[in-house]
Amino acid sequence: MHRADPNTARCTALPRRSGGGAGPRASIQASLRSACQHDRVISTDLARRLRDAGLRWRPASGDRFQIDRAELDADIFTISELTVEAHEYPTGTILGFNGTTEWALDSVELDDTLWLPREDQLRDLLRTAFRRLDRTPDGYRVIFQLDGEERAAESISAPEAYGLALLALLERVTP
Repeated sequence: MHRADPNTARCTALPRRSGGGAGPRASIQASLRSACQHDRVISTDLARRLRDAGLRWRPASGDRFQIDRAELDADIFTISELTVEAHEYPTGTILGFNGTTEWALDSVELDDTLWLPREDQLRDLLRTAFRRLDRTPDGYRVIFQLDGEERAAESISAPEAYGLALLALLERVTP
């Protein structure tokens, strides 16, 4: 399961609970489910695990990212030609912040960022391994093909379930 951090609207890990029923825990889970699904942002932890497993980012308009530093952990940025633009140079990709008067930040190296892929991007990255997305009582289940067998990845949010399925594929092919 995952929960949303109310101060940052990010999804973070929460251990699975046993049993069911109503009560305060059920209502908290319902509000957390809503927050995670509304943002369609995978957790920072999963984004790091995907990057470390070999997922590479080619910035495009609409992509979301964080600057990978503790003091900026709560800020999520979106690539846009109007605000944040990716500049390709022979030495690497730089993300330029255009017209930001409230910041002293003009640009950041791609290596200093953490991509937060959207649900559609994660589904596309699964390619032919993706079989289907199912709704469960606690969230979502992605069914995917790995080593000739159907596998499942479950989470409270669809993007996180897609991300977990992709992580399983990357970990299989990355030594």
